[in-house]
Amino acid sequence: MKKKFQYENPIWIFKKHNLKLLNGISLLLYYFFAKHLPDTPLPGSNISMKFREFLCKNIFKKTSKLFKIHSNVSFGTGKNIEIGYNSSLNRGAWIGNDTIIGNNVMMGPEVTILSGSHNFERTDIPMNEQGAPNRKPVIIGNDVWIGTRTIILPGVKVGNHSIIGAGSIITKDIPDWSIVAGNPAKLIKYRK
Repeated sequence: MKKKFQYENPIWIFKKHNLKLLNGISLLLYYFFAKHLPDTPLPGSNISMKFREFLCKNIFKKTSKLFKIHSNVSFGTGKNIEIGYNSSLNRGAWIGNDTIIGNNVMMGPEVTILSGSHNFERTDIPMNEQGAPNRKPVIIGNDVWIGTRTIILPGVKVGNHSIIGAGSIITKDIPDWSIVAGNPAKLIKYRK
């Protein structure tokens, strides 16, 4: 008789991540069904988006009115994510579990926000066995535009009214009113 692994049991997932039943059911519905529903401009996309938003209200730590979740967005358990008024997570985004997103934030498709990393200091132990350091939250201010396929690394604060060019890698804090782009991102100019 084949032994069933612990991670194959949905109850184990709830216990491991300290999820309440409603959060857990919403999370399962999101990942197994709602995440894959049609997105704009396909027919039925408005209903799909409303269903994803409904589920994420039960999953995220804090949500505001008029937030949008497009298709194929991943966010782990989502229990420490906050998303502000009129902000959106676009297609294929990957959002770290310790992320705070302000009001009126626009994201292009496939944005990645990381809040965790890996230890690598010891050379006598493989890196994948060294564990992870403490997570560092990412904070995105209000009225921010994040371009397609941008990567934001752990612990970064993105200032209010900023613009991040497509394909940028954000390794350090970005001041208010700035326009940045590149790998690593550099200041291009200030908007004001």
